[in-house]
Amino acid sequence: MTVYAVAQISIHDRQRYDKYVAGFMDVLVKYGGRLLAAQENPEVVEGEWPHEKIILLSFEDRRAFEVWAGSPEYQEISKDRVAATDGVVLAVDGIA
Repeated sequence: MTVYAVAQISIHDRQRYDKYVAGFMDVLVKYGGRLLAAQENPEVVEGEWPHEKIILLSFEDRRAFEVWAGSPEYQEISKDRVAATDGVVLAVDGIA
């Protein structure tokens, strides 16, 4: 079953975040992930949203997501994301 990763972040260190972004796609593709959407300042249609950017990824299944997230390559670049942003990352199971 497809698993989606949804990140909702606010960026407080652009230089460090951009360093993370520079290595992101290579690692994502290497582990079979797909970037479905990424947007800064999306339109909030209802309610209040405290973040600046949303990112939507997809993986073949939960195991593929976990392998990517735990990979040495992602762990290395994610240090910059963690240091440069505040927010949440959700793993969401697709509907069969």
